[in-house]
Amino acid sequence: MKSLSPRAFLRAAAVAAGLAAAGAAVAVDNVKMMIPANPGGGWDTTGRELGKAMLAAGAVKNIQYDNKGGAAGAIGLAQFVAASKGDPNALMMGGMVMVGGLIQNKSAVTLAQVTPIARLTSEYEVIVVPASSPIKDMKDLMARFKANPGSISWGGGSAGGTDHILAGLLAKAVGVEPGKVNYVPFKGGGEAVAAIIGGHVSVGVSGLSEFAQHIQSGKMRALGISSAAKVGNIASLKEQGFDVELANWRGIFGAPGITKEQQAALVKAVETATKHASWAETLKRQDWTPYWLPGDQYGAFIQEENKRIGEILAGLNLGKK
Repeated sequence: MKSLSPRAFLRAAAVAAGLAAAGAAVAVDNVKMMIPANPGGGWDTTGRELGKAMLAAGAVKNIQYDNKGGAAGAIGLAQFVAASKGDPNALMMGGMVMVGGLIQNKSAVTLAQVTPIARLTSEYEVIVVPASSPIKDMKDLMARFKANPGSISWGGGSAGGTDHILAGLLAKAVGVEPGKVNYVPFKGGGEAVAAIIGGHVSVGVSGLSEFAQHIQSGKMRALGISSAAKVGNIASLKEQGFDVELANWRGIFGAPGITKEQQAALVKAVETATKHASWAETLKRQDWTPYWLPGDQYGAFIQEENKRIGEILAGLNLGKK
């Protein structure tokens, strides 16, 4: 075989590099996004708003959505893993709820099988009491709880969800076994709000957006929020002496088995979208907090979350045995 001259070799290398770059550019031209939830929920809204921003920013040419709800995202994840291996055009929404759901359901498929692209948004949890509650503040609440855990009922969303996890983390922070949390799950936000305002539970736990109007109206008093620093006039749990921080985050994943170059192309496409004005408008309209973390850093974060949430769920008698 005839060897190439140095000049010819460089030309060939340049052509190869150009083809590779072109391949990376078209890798996200036609995106298929798995949304492992039913239409209308948080993951669905986040996925579709991200898709709009990707189109508006010119990061993709076309995007299609596939909703597959059930089992806290496990059904959609299983389909995504099985059908999308090596596909550089495939994306999947997910979030913190999926981490807990996969542990609880003892799912055979896990987030370790997909490719981390980016953490996108977060919403923090707020602890509230009805306006007439004798509980003055977080220190008063946790003192009462520590003295008699069963006397404090915590109202929130589904067992093992973000609200329940926060109650478990607070218990752990004051030296109480998380399994002793007297947790009352409600099917919907309206049901929980009625129970809290009516004084049927001692404390309410939910995302800030769920309780904001009732805090503003004076029907509820906010005792603390699970962010690192205060939000508005609500002091963080950390500021009040409780080493607890919890963000109900949402993020995006790529298919199993894609290359590092394909992962980088997807990260770039998503990052471009999050810098577009349409995404900024979405964050403001939805009252979401930006929580950007790209690629393998996001993957490391998920590993830490999996361990932390697994330990808490086990303490709540909801995790792996």
